[in-house]
Amino acid sequence: MAKLQIKKRLTGITVAAMLGIAAVSAPAQAETLRMAWAQDATGLDPHKQTAFPSLRLLELVYEPLVRLDPELQIVPALAESWQYSPDGLTLTFKIDLDARFQNGAPVTSADVKASFERILDEETGAVARANFLSIDSIETPHAGTVVFKLKQPDAPMLTAMTDINAAVLPASEIAAGSIGTTTIGSGPFILEKWDPNAKATLVANKGWAGGTTGVDGIDISVFPDESAILAAMRTGQIDFALMNDPLIATLVPREDGLQLNREPVLSYHVLQLNPSRDPLTKLGVRQAISCAIDRQQVLDTASLGEGRVTGPLTIPAYASDPNTLFCYTRDVEKAKELLADAGYPDGFSAKVIAATGEPPTAASEAQVIQAQLAEIGIDLEIEMMELNVYIDRWLKADFDMAVALNGGRADPFTMYNRYWTKAGNLQKVSNYIDDTLDSLMMQGRAETDPAARKATFAAFEKHLAEMAPWIWLYNSYNYTAQQDNVKGFKPTPTGSLFSLSEVIVE
Repeated sequence: MAKLQIKKRLTGITVAAMLGIAAVSAPAQAETLRMAWAQDATGLDPHKQTAFPSLRLLELVYEPLVRLDPELQIVPALAESWQYSPDGLTLTFKIDLDARFQNGAPVTSADVKASFERILDEETGAVARANFLSIDSIETPHAGTVVFKLKQPDAPMLTAMTDINAAVLPASEIAAGSIGTTTIGSGPFILEKWDPNAKATLVANKGWAGGTTGVDGIDISVFPDESAILAAMRTGQIDFALMNDPLIATLVPREDGLQLNREPVLSYHVLQLNPSRDPLTKLGVRQAISCAIDRQQVLDTASLGEGRVTGPLTIPAYASDPNTLFCYTRDVEKAKELLADAGYPDGFSAKVIAATGEPPTAASEAQVIQAQLAEIGIDLEIEMMELNVYIDRWLKADFDMAVALNGGRADPFTMYNRYWTKAGNLQKVSNYIDDTLDSLMMQGRAETDPAARKATFAAFEKHLAEMAPWIWLYNSYNYTAQQDNVKGFKPTPTGSLFSLSEVIVE
């Protein structure tokens, strides 16, 4: 029998109540949390956004059917229960009947169906589309019940549904074509105003079915850099900040009254190659680049050693020892031999793109890689650009190489199928696929035995590292900083800021 999953939603209980402190002695709460970051959202359509700031903003406004808790366990969001059929071909959700969109309309199975049909429509350009290609049909027998009929068993689909890229949107707004210009979600906060690259104003959603937020609103300010954020925190102008630069974040604990939250994350720093462009079409050239790069030196120089060298799989349950992967120990002589055998004994010239400030380590990573590749004759020109320009170039695969920080997922299939399967909707960005990668991904999707899945994805990781379409570097930490009087924030391996819905300011 398939196990029925039923859990209570978060109720918005205050920290004081959880600690058993009498309500009359609870500290007064600030009306607004003053928050800062150095990179703003790049758009408001939750099905299309890839930039971290966009996802962090939108997860406070929209909700998926289910979400991940800080321990990466699946817990209710809009769905209060879910169940797979014994044959794994039917996934049924019961929707929280108290859930309302921010315009007062109830969240129904029709909204869920419309949202996933939008994700599956290729014209939408939804970034998570490849996660849901097992869906054959969606049935709505009741306003509070939605049934996904699957073409085959799909073990990781439920995990994929925790992502804000799988948010449930109002069917009426989808029909009106207003997604991305209006933001009507069902989450804890309402986006009242957004001035791109300047400020966002969130107010508490008083009708949120998840409970009562700890603050009445969040004012998010965009600062020119993280040094300015730290200065504003020192003077008490900012209560909470998202930080990405370890050079700045590691200074926070030295400041009186400030606290640093430092959480290992699933996201990964990577040098993406474009195997559709000569000479990167040649396996030997890509392998030479892999052998020439000292990943630990990149980590130590760009991120002060704040992290660890990683292979493609950063999920603790699936991660392997990187030293078992192809050429993770730097070997310059082998790199030169590979280049010569591929027909480039004197090297070649190429360009690498990187975004200004996202991540803050991008320029340093590019410079270290530039110096390392110069030792084998590769002349690498660095192109720095604003994040929105970078994303446009990245989505078009308009680069030879790209320094990137990519998001991780709690399951290997949902993390990588969009890049490394033949039907992956971001396969045009990775520009590499072979039968082995595709087959292993399909096996991992259908397999339900944990040990067998781990073995399958270990083979996938080994093959991917050997083919070297990308060069995985390291994964690091998610940093947030807060004043000592900010209570209740829970950092997560996904980098989610959703627990700002529970934060209070004493």
